[in-house]
Amino acid sequence: MVTKRGRNRQQTETDILAAVARVLAREGFTGIGVNAIAHEANVDKVLIYRYFGGLPQLLESFGLSGNFWPSVDQLLEGLELEPLPPAQRLQLFFERFIDVLRTRPLTLEILAMEITAPNELTATLDAAREKWGQDLAQRLAGDRLITSNWNINISLLVAGIQYLLLRARKTAVFSGMAIQEDDGWMEIKKSLAWLCARMAHQEEE
Repeated sequence: MVTKRGRNRQQTETDILAAVARVLAREGFTGIGVNAIAHEANVDKVLIYRYFGGLPQLLESFGLSGNFWPSVDQLLEGLELEPLPPAQRLQLFFERFIDVLRTRPLTLEILAMEITAPNELTATLDAAREKWGQDLAQRLAGDRLITSNWNINISLLVAGIQYLLLRARKTAVFSGMAIQEDDGWMEIKKSLAWLCARMAHQEEE
């Protein structure tokens, strides 16, 4: 049974992580700091150190939370992957990944900031996503041996999707693809299904 104190801490941590997102959206990485986040969350900054350990650890928690980046569990929720062949596992993941990121303009804004102004704080978010990528590769591979080709191919497709989504913030058409439209992304998903089948076949050879 969760105590009242436990519920209060959980809510406070949730409020602090939400405040990180708002400060980043408004100020960018140059304006992020313990004082600014505490003020935004309306909490004493002591709680940030107590609950998270400091700004780097807070950003790591933010990077792994659903506030910024969809967790592997969120992306795979409701999908029964175990009985599915590898190609279909990959296809379902990429379709879900596209759909989720398209609904997260703040996430895309922060990704753009990371590219244009990398710093120690963006490196913390990068490290969090590295952990995410390792977990994802293992979950998609199941009991199969993870090869370097498997990791590289997944990473290339994830990076390509992110790039197209970032371009879609300002560009309607990229290389003939309508990246601001549902129909355009439907065509991209069809091509990804073909690529996933090729990836899985390559692993079996």
